[in-house]
Amino acid sequence: MRLFRNIGYFFKEAAKVLWMNKVSNFFSLLGAILVLFLFGLVVSGWRISDRFVEMLQKEAEISAYFEENTGAGEAEELVGFIKTMDGVWDARFVGTEEARMRMQEVLGEEAHILELFEQNPFEAFIEVRIDLGKMDNILEQVKHLKGIAYVRDNREILRQLQDISRVLEVLMVLMIAAVGVTTMVIISHMVRQAIYQNKDHIYTLRLLGAPDRFIGFPYLLVGMLLTLLGGCLASLSIVLLLREAYGRMGGILPFIPLPSLQELAMWPAIAIMGFSIVLGLLGSVFGISAANREKRS
Repeated sequence: MRLFRNIGYFFKEAAKVLWMNKVSNFFSLLGAILVLFLFGLVVSGWRISDRFVEMLQKEAEISAYFEENTGAGEAEELVGFIKTMDGVWDARFVGTEEARMRMQEVLGEEAHILELFEQNPFEAFIEVRIDLGKMDNILEQVKHLKGIAYVRDNREILRQLQDISRVLEVLMVLMIAAVGVTTMVIISHMVRQAIYQNKDHIYTLRLLGAPDRFIGFPYLLVGMLLTLLGGCLASLSIVLLLREAYGRMGGILPFIPLPSLQELAMWPAIAIMGFSIVLGLLGSVFGISAANREKRS
């Protein structure tokens, strides 16, 4: 509680430390802004890529083909039953004419080849959109349904979608870890330098009987204030950048349902501020601890 009684003194001391080392602190602040800005970009990219992967997962599908002489009623029953399976997003009947039209769209200018067939060569099937995490279980159930001859599962493509999802998650975790370590190193180094440059003042306080936590608290505030200021400026930069780029992203990637601008900007801003507080605290503590160990040795 005594620390809070002297909060005015601590802020004055922190301001003195910041002003005394203004050039070094300016570059430390600049480094913190750039690193936290990068963190904001990572969070924004994660939100977009997460939405992209989610869209791909929901678009993942398998095709179940009927046995010969399967009637329309049986086909409808199969579609209805498959819809109830765990891990199935949707299932719909695709008739022979629709299958032909789809192939015409795929072939484009070469679609005239289909005119060589006297009869429609395509079969009716059930298009099943699935949860990739439950793919194997769904495949086994559908294959063994009465009335289903075989299933085209596009297993390799679906596996690749799963791999993309895992790779993106790992990359995001690694980038966040790298940003965190870099920010902590910057703040820790700045606090250690500030303590070293004020060693005579610290020595005087110790002679007067001031405890270590009383002496170190202003330097803790220095690290916190620096990262908070860096976080605010980085958040503002991210919001302005996203506001400028949002419309362009929609034009470049029209097939991806982007989050709203408010949601897209809110996530990195909140993450940056929370991250800056944690990193400022940890970096300051590490810097003070390192400086104390050096003095003892």
